[in-house]
Amino acid sequence: MIYTLTVNPSLDYIADVEHFECGKVNRTSGETIFAGGKGINVSIVLHNLGIENRALGFTAGFTGQAIEGMLKEQGINTDFIRLENGVSRINVKLRSDEESEINGQGPTITEGALKQLYAKLDALSENDTLVLAGSIPQSLPKSFYSDIMAHLSEKKIRFVVDATGDLLKNALQYKPFMVKPNNHELGEIFGVTLKTRDEVVPYAKKFQEMGAQNVLVSMAGEGAVLAAADGNVYKGSAPKGKLVNSVGAGDSMVAGFIAGFLKSGKYLDALKSGLCTGTASACSEFLATQDEVNALLSTYDGIEA
Repeated sequence: MIYTLTVNPSLDYIADVEHFECGKVNRTSGETIFAGGKGINVSIVLHNLGIENRALGFTAGFTGQAIEGMLKEQGINTDFIRLENGVSRINVKLRSDEESEINGQGPTITEGALKQLYAKLDALSENDTLVLAGSIPQSLPKSFYSDIMAHLSEKKIRFVVDATGDLLKNALQYKPFMVKPNNHELGEIFGVTLKTRDEVVPYAKKFQEMGAQNVLVSMAGEGAVLAAADGNVYKGSAPKGKLVNSVGAGDSMVAGFIAGFLKSGKYLDALKSGLCTGTASACSEFLATQDEVNALLSTYDGIEA
């Protein structure tokens, strides 16, 4: 079974405004509301690709109820812990001549809620996959993901980590099956600017030296680089398509990689699936569907080893 953990899920509100002007009343030309959070996005895309999974995390207040209701309507298997206080956050994205975002903070995670989470995680068994994705609230330590990995280290679970900064670095010592920084996040950790796939390669390999088995580096329109556990480095260009909505594209790549690897056990296929799934989401108003991914897979041939 695949489990995803979204510690700080959200209601994502996307507002389209033609020629937004600060300090004035602006009216939307379109708006969308959906359940968000990196782990939740991974769960939705895995579900769309026909792969059974369960979404774990914390919800609170009326927004938390809305998040759970939206996911239930989509057929997503969830097992959230309801917090007594606070509300799950609302993230606002304004699309106009420029894109702007305001992300909420989210509720405080209590000790009691953490104990409930660990009790659920203790039920995981060998060969299960746990996806640890996204930011965490300020009430949790930067070692939160690595603390979970340490707690479950004897269970031979596949860990997939999509995080930034110390949250990601601290997880490497527990040899995660896969980590997915983007090129900017990878560069920030090493204090460099990485613009091309060739520039990314040595730093992806450094992540492997630090413990990660597979390092998948997403690069938006530049494609992706995979430093794989088989010792090879695969570089893929981005499949062709018109950008519609970048939200969730990286999370979709994670889901696609997992799906591709589960189907064939080959890292080349996993990267191809990840790239096509990420692009399918970027070229759609919503997250990738199986048909959209298959359409790209049927024509894509942009990977070099």
